[in-house]
Order: sequence, then structure tokens, then C-alpha cells
Amino acid sequence: MPYTLQAYLDNNATTLPAPEAVDAMQPYLREVYGNPSSAHTFGGRAQHAVAKAREQVAALLGCTGVEVLFTSCGTEGDNAAIVAALDALPSRKHIITTRVEHPAVLSPLRHLATRGYRVTELNVDRQGGIDLEELRREISGDTALVSVMWANNETGVIFPVHEVGEIAKQNGAMFHVDAVQSPGKVKLDLAKEAAIDFLAISAHKFHGVKGAGALFVRKGTRFRPLIHGGEQERGRRGGTENVPGIVAMGVAAELVLKDFDAAVTRVAALRDRLEAGLLAKCDHVVVNGDRDHRLCNTLNVGFEFIEGESILLMLDTLGIAVSSGSACSSGSLEPSHVLRAMSVPFTAVHGSIRFSLGRYSTDKDVDYVLEKVPPVIKRLREISPFGRQAPNEKAEAERRREKIESGRRFFGKRPEQHRV
Repeated sequence: MPYTLQAYLDNNATTLPAPEAVDAMQPYLREVYGNPSSAHTFGGRAQHAVAKAREQVAALLGCTGVEVLFTSCGTEGDNAAIVAALDALPSRKHIITTRVEHPAVLSPLRHLATRGYRVTELNVDRQGGIDLEELRREISGDTALVSVMWANNETGVIFPVHEVGEIAKQNGAMFHVDAVQSPGKVKLDLAKEAAIDFLAISAHKFHGVKGAGALFVRKGTRFRPLIHGGEQERGRRGGTENVPGIVAMGVAAELVLKDFDAAVTRVAALRDRLEAGLLAKCDHVVVNGDRDHRLCNTLNVGFEFIEGESILLMLDTLGIAVSSGSACSSGSLEPSHVLRAMSVPFTAVHGSIRFSLGRYSTDKDVDYVLEKVPPVIKRLREISPFGRQAPNEKAEAERRREKIESGRRFFGKRPEQHRV
């Protein structure tokens, strides 16, 4: 039976490319295919398009064009920032991040921990927030880098980046922000956030196309390239620029600014209606994350006593695209490292689902999800051995699972490698 998408609510994984962005990139795939580094006029036309997009992205970030370095994605931007920051302060051997960062940050930092660096991963509370006092206790004159995300990709929880940046600068450390989930949802003004040295974004998270990203590098900041091999991007990144993707990214950035406030208000209203409907129609449901300090589009819900993978499979057959809070791969049933760090109860962590909306989400999408999800949850609870248990038996099962989970947290498990 052919698959028919009925409701796409996985916008934190990727977004529908804006038609205007796709239209804008077409000439650079067909007619204007010159290399922007070529000296002839034909290549110059491509270079002009890249320069225009640079200014469009700079306007989105609230910075100058010379501070924008085009990359292939958010992961590259994060990795490039980490390398450059540590190179700028080679005598310092301490790095601070959080337990809930994306693998694009956690993976390279954990690798550095095997190469002589001391890495501190700050804890988060039950709501997914960090403790600034813990940061103040851990940071020192040996800290080279503080790296935190602006907003979490799984829960949407927003971090106090301004305060974190001030603490970093008071101690002479470099400050990097993974802002991949922020454009179109959070107003960015890097001219005012003077503590931020590096900030990474990715085009396909705000209705651009995959394969294009940008790294903000504050003017005057020492920067060693991650990718060598040419003088592109003012010598900061080797490799021919992805002109079509960059052009599309520029147009997408312009669209974000065009109707930012109205779009945020509309998407937040859809998210709130979805949340209220799920809480009203489904029993044993918890919302994961701080409901007052989160992205306008993100809702992470834990359906207790059932598995997220089963929910995903059944919703997929109904044409609903969402993501599981579980980071399962190769048959593993390990839950998300983010939700584990938040100490989400074992009864809910495996059944957590992320609903993430975008500028093209509609009331029809929400209506369809609210119609289809409750029967799915009810059916899975009926066939689940945990769903059939009496309340006191469920409590006992949770206590047993918490013991197992404590062991897993102790021995640790690295998060998945996909950026979603």
C-alpha cells in the first residue's frame, strides 16, 4: 500500500524547503554553474550570489557579513568551533558542556577526553534546565571552552546563553553555542550577545535545503580551519562553496525575518492546542521539559507504560511523521540521553515522543494527530504487559526499572550519531 503523509510533525529533524528558496537555487544548478572562486565573469556571478546570501544570513544572526562562514551543516560548524576555540587557548585543558548536548558536540568532546582534555558535563534538572551555580563551581582559569546549545533539539528547552556567556568571559574562556534549532523560533542578535565567540546553524532546520550551514565567528576571534585545502571563505574553510544550497539558505533566512513574530505566535498556538488535546484525551501522559522556557514549536510527551518505537510504527502507518524520545539503533532499547539526564521516570522515558511543528504546520495537522494518537495509545496499553498491570504493580515495576536505569547511567552509553 502506498505511503501517504498526512501530518508532518518532525520539523526539528528537518523542515520542508520553502518554495521560494527552492526556486531561488534552481538557476545555480543549471545556468549559473560557475565556480565562485574563478576569476572570470561567469564565476563572478556565482560569487555575487554567495555574497548576497552571506548578508541575508548575517541579518538573520544580527552580525556582519565578514563574521559568517558557510559550512555544510550544523555538525561541521560545531566541530570547527571546538577545534578553533581550543587552538586559541592551547595551554588550557578543560572544557565545559552539558549532558544534553547534541552528539555533534558530545562526540568530539568525549574524543578529546581521551586525548588529554578534562571534560565536564553539567547536569540538568527534571525540567531540562542547567544550574548556573554548578557552572560557576566548575569553571576555572584552565577552562578553554564552554559549549552549550541555545535550545535542546529533543525537548525545546531554552538555555540561559546570555548568563552562561558572561560566566565564560569572566574566566577568560571561549564560548560556543549550538543554535541549530533556534532560527525561526528564537530572535538572534549576536551584536548584543557579545560573549558568544562561535555559533552554528543549519539551513535545513529553517526551511532551507540540506547541505548548507553557517558558523558565526566573531570578528577578531582567532580561527584555525577545520577543513584545509583552499582559500575559500577568506581562508577559513577549504572546498568549493555549495552555491545552490547557500543561495537557498539566504532566501530562507530572509523569510524567517519577514514574518518572525506572527509565525512564532501561530506555531506556539498550534503546539499548545496539540499539548492540551493530548493531555485531555490520553491517560498517564507527562510533558518532558520546562513548559515556560522552550521553543514555540516543540512538544515532548511521555506516554507511560508503552514503548516509543511501537507508537512510531503505528503512527507511521497512519501517515504521521514524528520522532521517538528513544535513541534506538541496532535493536537497542536505550532511551534518549537527554531524557535520561533529566531523570524522566522509567515508565515514561521509553514512551516519549517528540512533536515538532514548523511554519507550514496547520490546524488540519493538529486535528489529525489528536484524532489518531489517542486510539493508538489506548490500543498499545491494552496489549502491553505493563499497561495491564494494577497501579501498585506498576509502581513496583517502575522501582525495578529505576534500579536497572541507575546501572545504565553509571556505566554510560554514548548518544546516537544522527543530528535530529
